[in-house]
Formats: sequence, C-alpha cells, structure tokens
Amino acid sequence: MNVGETTSDTHKTVSPLTRLPVTSSRFSAHVAFTFGTRLLMIANSVVAGVVVARWLGVESVGELAVINVSVTTIAQVASLGLPSSNTYFIARDNQHFRSAALNSFLFATIIGSVLAVLLSLVAQVWPTAFPSISPSLIRVAAISIPFQLLTLIGLNIFLAIGRIREFNSFDLLGQSFVLINALVILLVFHRGLPTLVSMNTITSVFVALLVIVFLLFSGRRLADSKWRTDAHLFRRMLSYGIRFHISILCGALIFRADLLVVNHFRGPADAGVYSVASQVGMMLMLLPGVIATLLFPRVTAEQDIRGETTCEVTRHATFVMLLCCLAAVPLGLLLPVVYGPAFTDASVQLWILLPGVYLVGLQSVLVQHFNALGLPRAIPAFWIVTLVINIALVFALVPKFGARGAAVASTISYTLIFGLVTIRFLQTSGRSAADVFLIRAHEFRRLLDLRGSTGVVTRGVTR
Repeated sequence: MNVGETTSDTHKTVSPLTRLPVTSSRFSAHVAFTFGTRLLMIANSVVAGVVVARWLGVESVGELAVINVSVTTIAQVASLGLPSSNTYFIARDNQHFRSAALNSFLFATIIGSVLAVLLSLVAQVWPTAFPSISPSLIRVAAISIPFQLLTLIGLNIFLAIGRIREFNSFDLLGQSFVLINALVILLVFHRGLPTLVSMNTITSVFVALLVIVFLLFSGRRLADSKWRTDAHLFRRMLSYGIRFHISILCGALIFRADLLVVNHFRGPADAGVYSVASQVGMMLMLLPGVIATLLFPRVTAEQDIRGETTCEVTRHATFVMLLCCLAAVPLGLLLPVVYGPAFTDASVQLWILLPGVYLVGLQSVLVQHFNALGLPRAIPAFWIVTLVINIALVFALVPKFGARGAAVASTISYTLIFGLVTIRFLQTSGRSAADVFLIRAHEFRRLLDLRGSTGVVTRGVTR
C-alpha cells in the first residue's frame, strides 16, 4: 500500500506520517528515546521528592503527594479515554486531526473547569476530605485540572501524527518543572509549600498552552480540513474512549489496589515492604509499556487483521522481557541491602510477581492489535472479569498470607488477562503461538548484530 492510499476496509485517507515505511532502526530509536525519557521523568520525580523532604519535612511531602495525586487522578479519570481515542482516529485518518483535536480541547476545557470548581468546593465544604491540607492549596492546584487534561490529549495527538520527539519532549518538560520548581522555590527563594503549589500550577498552564501552539502549527502542515467541531465524530470518539478507559481503570485497580488491602489487614510496615516489590515490578513493565505506546499508532494506520507488525514486535518483546525478568531474579537479593533488613521479604514478593509481570508486559504489547482495530467489547470485558477475580483473590489471600498473598493474587490476575487476550488474538488472527512469541533465528541474529538495531524491531509498513 502506498502512502496516502485509501484503505479498502475503512475508506479513509491514512495519515502519511504514520504510513511511512518504518525501519527497524527507526522504531528501535523511538523506543530507546521514549524509554530514556521515562527514566529521566522518574529521576526528576525522585529527586524532587528528596528536595521537598529535606527542606520542608515529611508532612509537606505527604501534603504535596495528596494534592498531586488528587489532581492527576481527577484529570485522568475525567479524560474518558479521549487521549487514546485521538490517537486512534487521527492515526487512521489525518483529516480527523482538526475536528478531533478541537472536540477534545473543548471537552477538556469545559469538563476540566467544572471538576476544578467541584474539587475546590469539596475542599472548602468538606475539609475532612483533605485533613491538615489548607483548602486554599487545593483551590490553587485544582486550577491545573483542565490544563493537565489539555496536555494529556495533546501528547497523544503528537503520538498519532508521528511526532515522537515532541511527544517525549513536552512530556519530559512538564515533569522537569516538578524538579525545577522545587529547586528554585525552596533552595533559591526559600519559600514554602503554598508557593511551590502555585508555581506547579503556573507551569502546568504554560506547558498546556505550549502544546496547543505546537499542535496548531503541526495542523497547518498535516491536514487541509477546517477547524470545526464534529458531533458525530465526538460520539464515536467517546464510544471508543470509554471502552479503552474501562480497560485502563481496571488495570490501574489491579496494579495498585492490593497495596491498600495489605495496609488494611497487615498494617503500614507490610504495605511498605510490598510497595518496594511492586515498584520494581512496575519498573519492569516500563519497557513493554513504551513499546506498546509507540506500536499503537502504527498498527492503527495499518489496519491489518493478521497482525503482522504486532506479531513481530511481540516476538522481540518476549525475548527482551525474558532477559529483563531473569536479570531481576538475582537483583532482587539487593532490595534488603538497599532498603534495609526490614525489607528482606521484598525479594520473595518480587520473585512471586515476576512471572505475572512478564506475561502482563507481553499482553500490553499484543493488545495493541485490538486497540488498533476499534477495540472490541471483549477486551474491556476481559479486564472487568480479571478485576473481579483479582479482588476475590486479594481478599482471600492477604488476610492469611499477607503481602505474599497479594503477590500471588497479582500474578494469577496478570496471567489471566494475558491468557484471555492471547487466546482472542490467536482465534481472530489465525496465528499460532509460535508466530506471536517465538523469536525467529534471523531476528535473533539481528538483535545480536551490533551494526544493526539493538532493540525492538518492526517490519516496514509499505507492502
């Protein structure tokens, strides 16, 4: 298929930016760049936390964490999957760019503003919702909600149009301000938490406006459609986005809620140990998450029901993730050395989590095939079933076995969602398990060839 050709199944003009031939080295470079960006963002967050802890104390760290988590969670939940919906519709047809973007920006502005007002009212009328935190701090932080929504949507649009550099740069910029603000406000000007929260809000507004400006310039070169809303398109975007959102929310609960259950039944000490093991597991999921993020717009542009590219990328992810998880086995012994003797059981908990982490990481790559084909209802249904089973397992195992029981419940749940998605893929694509997971000899040699790509590879899109 040539660039700009209309696909037979959708009768849409495919985005030329996402339909360009994708060489293995280019995709590998994008994965490496995005993965490196994520590591820098994590480092920024950790260092910023240390700075706040050193200069303001543990109570301020807790207050800032509650404020940030509250605002970020509201923004993510309120998005209703529209960020990913933009990636899907624009990657399939670049003529949707302006209407999809305008629809989403208006939604983010209106809904985000309403939620900001509601959060401020809750903090004022119901102060026990945020004990020991001044309502004025909540009001200031709430201003950033619509702008965080705008940034989230804008970043996914960059992803849809193949602007990986802008996608990573603006994401890193927003996270870097967390560290920059802490250094400038606390170390240079010697101010307190209220000033830091205010500056974080100001920089959130700045990043959102910057993202919108860059997208406006990108739109001038990408599409010749007009900047106008499209109610029919918006309904389709919401339908897709809500299905996507269900999967994301269920996954977030499965990944995070078990920690709360451990804390409830076994106390903060056991929860602290389990949080360390869980964090290592989440770090291992970072690489397949990056691969999945970059794979999504490419396979959306292809609309290949046989999943050629998805299979090839999954084969490489299978091999690379196996190496990462095997390396994590001996490295797990270092956790009590780094964190202290009280964290000895974190090693065992990590080892219990590793098989599930490996499989759910592969699932995150493989499921992009279904995300790209319109996200059949079976996928969010799989996540709902997995969540229900996970909740039952956690409450059955944690009271008796503690954090190890939570790790077992997580691994069983991760394995379940992997199995459901894999079976569905094999049935609908006509592929064998070997096609999906077993790396070929020439692909293995390619990975070892220092003159070529050293990361995940994918075949060119042009047929």
